[in-house]
Amino acid sequence: MPKRDLGYIQPLYVLAFDHRASFVKNMLGVTGQPDMDQVKQVVDFKNVIFEGFKRGVELGVPKAQAAVLCDEQFGDAVLRGARAAGFVFAACTEKSGQKEFDFEYGADFGVHLTEYAPTFAKALVRYNPKDDKDMNRRQLEKLKILSEYCHANNLKFLIEPLVAALPEQLEKVGGDQGRYDLEIRPKLMVEMVKQMQEGGVEPDVWKIEGLEDTAEYEAVVKQARSGGRDQVSAVILGRGASQSQVEKWLKAASRAEGVVGFAIGRSIFHEALMKYKTAELTREEAVEKIANKYLHFYQIYTQNN
Repeated sequence: MPKRDLGYIQPLYVLAFDHRASFVKNMLGVTGQPDMDQVKQVVDFKNVIFEGFKRGVELGVPKAQAAVLCDEQFGDAVLRGARAAGFVFAACTEKSGQKEFDFEYGADFGVHLTEYAPTFAKALVRYNPKDDKDMNRRQLEKLKILSEYCHANNLKFLIEPLVAALPEQLEKVGGDQGRYDLEIRPKLMVEMVKQMQEGGVEPDVWKIEGLEDTAEYEAVVKQARSGGRDQVSAVILGRGASQSQVEKWLKAASRAEGVVGFAIGRSIFHEALMKYKTAELTREEAVEKIANKYLHFYQIYTQNN
């Protein structure tokens, strides 16, 4: 049975910038470990995003509903700053760039969570319910450990399960990723949630990929709230998609019972940071651009509520 106080029903608008390996690759063109100068540059980028987040709150995103998702590797100052300022915030626990979920700090993950005392512990996992059964079982075992740790230590648990297409699934739609997203992924997401629940993984919030139809969100939430999990909710991630695509996902999600907001990253900060990197924007202009993008998606989501 799920624990009695499982769930989170307050509106939640997350600016997500916990990317690490992909961030270094996309922003600096570096694969592998960055050198000290590159680390400093990434830390600066993350601080710019955090300043944009705070400016977005000043512009109109309600502080109690605004949240930061960041990593310890490049975002130590962000996590500490978010806590000091009284923001809702999440710290990630997963090792970056792995096909199979593992803890960034191994068995010491709890020590690191205690250090920052976030609102949420977050785990990204690549989990297709039709994938290798042994790998999925191992992932569920580790996620259950995290789930139980969170609930024993007064932390909320935010999970980000990405349901990437398997080769045989893509083959069924002629190799078309768009068709996979429309025709196959929605049902797989419901099955994924069910398998995780059966494996003892009990998130308070599911951070799920965008869907085209409100009814598809509601099907995922119905499974997420099954078996007495009435307060469990979902937020929608941006997946680095275009502004128009993210807007479409948000509009459909905002009408679904149990979807309480979003967790968007690259679609908010990428363009501004690239222009800041090439000096097309000053630091202040990049902060303002990020703030306005964050506010924009908040307004898109809430105008339909």
